[in-house]
Amino acid sequence: MQPKHLYEYAIVRVVPAVEREEFVNVGVILFCKRQKLICMRYQLPEEKILTLRPNADLDELRKNLEAFSKIAAGEKVNSPIAQLDAAERFRWLTAVRSGSIQTSRPHPGISADLEKTMEALFMDMVE
Repeated sequence: MQPKHLYEYAIVRVVPAVEREEFVNVGVILFCKRQKLICMRYQLPEEKILTLRPNADLDELRKNLEAFSKIAAGEKVNSPIAQLDAAERFRWLTAVRSGSIQTSRPHPGISADLEKTMEALFMDMVE
């Protein structure tokens, strides 16, 4: 029997027009303290975003999502946040913000297979 791991996840959202408070789910961030794991997966549904804001800067959104992904992975980028440990990066990524990329509140769960859990969350919440 595989050990079960407590994890947290948050949904990544694009908010094309912050003042309208409409959003499109575009990704998932998953964090497991015991495994020192933080991972992010996203896709940019351009049509949905352009429906909400026809002049949305998709290239800028893509760059911001890629920056989120690199910070989650702890890649060596020009960001002091990316150098923090997994828990601190997760807390920073899921902090409340009013920009065009936001996250839901973190939600807890228990999983024996974090990779499968990430895939299931992504399929359920994003695709």
